[in-house]
Amino acid sequence: MSTPIKPLAERVVAVREEAKNQTTSGLYLPDSAKEKPVSAKVLAVGPDVKQIKVGDRIVYKEYSPTELKISGTEYIILKEEDVLATIA
Repeated sequence: MSTPIKPLAERVVAVREEAKNQTTSGLYLPDSAKEKPVSAKVLAVGPDVKQIKVGDRIVYKEYSPTELKISGTEYIILKEEDVLATIA
């Protein structure tokens, strides 16, 4: 999936992963009870990003990203320093 956003400097562009709608015990959660996911898939990285690459799954600080909606897709833009970890 390509992105219409080209990040600058140490910025990362990603798309949030879907929140689970069912608990491990099998109960379904209404939309109002779902938490915002704090994991995402990286679609693009800026030229100064050193440790993250396109395709990585990341965990990031909950209140740090800038949200942007283009053509029905919700992107997040955040600094590399706000990425806490990559998911294997």
